[in-house]
Amino acid sequence: MNKSELGYWIVIHVNKITGISHGFHDAAVATIDEDGNILSAEHAERYSKIKNDPELHPSLLIEGKTVFYEKPFRKNLRRLYSGQGWVKRPKYDHYVKHHWSHAAAAYYTRPYAEEPVCVVIDAIGEWDTCSIWYKKKKVWSKRYPWSLGLFYSAITDHIGLKPMEDEYITMGMAAYAWPHSSQDLSELLKYNLHMGLPEYPMSVDKYQVAYDAQCTIEKHIIEIMKIARKYSNCLCYGGGVALNCVANSKIHPMFDKVWIFPNPGDAGSSLGAAAAYLDKPLQFTDAYLGHNIKSNPHVGEIVTWLYMKGVCGIAHGRAEFGPRALGNRSLLADPRLDIKDTVNDIKQRQRFRPFAPVILSEYAYKYFDGPMNEYMQYVAKAKHDYKSVTHVDGTARVQIVKPDSKSIIRLILEEWYNMTGCPMLLNTSLNIKGQPIVNTKTDAKAFENKYGVRVF
Repeated sequence: MNKSELGYWIVIHVNKITGISHGFHDAAVATIDEDGNILSAEHAERYSKIKNDPELHPSLLIEGKTVFYEKPFRKNLRRLYSGQGWVKRPKYDHYVKHHWSHAAAAYYTRPYAEEPVCVVIDAIGEWDTCSIWYKKKKVWSKRYPWSLGLFYSAITDHIGLKPMEDEYITMGMAAYAWPHSSQDLSELLKYNLHMGLPEYPMSVDKYQVAYDAQCTIEKHIIEIMKIARKYSNCLCYGGGVALNCVANSKIHPMFDKVWIFPNPGDAGSSLGAAAAYLDKPLQFTDAYLGHNIKSNPHVGEIVTWLYMKGVCGIAHGRAEFGPRALGNRSLLADPRLDIKDTVNDIKQRQRFRPFAPVILSEYAYKYFDGPMNEYMQYVAKAKHDYKSVTHVDGTARVQIVKPDSKSIIRLILEEWYNMTGCPMLLNTSLNIKGQPIVNTKTDAKAFENKYGVRVF
């Protein structure tokens, strides 16, 4: 048989790169290929069922070149300095500076072409606690022990919540003291807050302390962003502090374009580490990058159930990469009802906790005023009377859903609007307080059986 009879088989080999984040909290793995396609990105906690699990799980697939999200030797030097001890890490092919892995996650997924300034604010990297990057070079930083992230976690611990997990509750509690005057707590930033808060004169009211802390970090974030604005009018923002949507709303008007990676904490740095190694734009379209539940739920049945029963769960398609459910692993409810306490009780949360609305994008500005996007990264003022999706200060952390969304939530909202004339639903993560978000079909069935909530 000659070549013309045999023909040619062309084999295209695409190398894979896996970014890895683990050892501190919320371990994750993200895999991309050399063309910049994101193949998967997943949290370890979704498999181990340990909230914010710091260690990798055997179900997480690691392929190709491995890239770790920080420099272990530098991190250990800082740990020795702060009295935390030396920690051994497994060997990987490549290592990326912690803050650049945060910045890279936003930089290489940004939805605009202009050269941005990247800001990272978190608890701590190797030594940096805040940094500014321009043209992939660090141009400014603050170093340990000064840390807005450690400060906010220490406050969270002080008011009786779980640090490195419940900071978003602290943010929500702050609204209950608004619009009181605030005490500037900046003096506390001088201390090693790994050890907790020092003796310091603060309010005995935990809501007031939360408000004081929120005002303090907003003040410093704005100061940092003023420095960043000198480099570019386009911002990429990352690090755990970028999850503070109240502060995000204050900095949004400072730039012409803002991109906050949907998973800006350490878990998202797994993707950032891989992207930093590849050093080219990623093909990022949405945050649905995790485990895929292949099912065929009937949208009409879901909406009818919501109309009749008021609440149901959704577990369909690929899981969200990040801390917030965006319609594929969600608990949905009818916002027209006085249903906030009911949903908080289902999730075993404090009743003061607010819920977010998810809304058809074309109706968003009819019902809300302020910055909004697909990832619940800002708060907007409510212009409606649906109290179940409005916080005590009159704001809401809105998720808009565009017509090109690949999530089933778009179809549900369209059918819901046709049935009720209301273009929004209450949306929260499909989990119980202190537990990871439902991941697999087995998880969904177990949730339904244990908590008596229908999951489609």
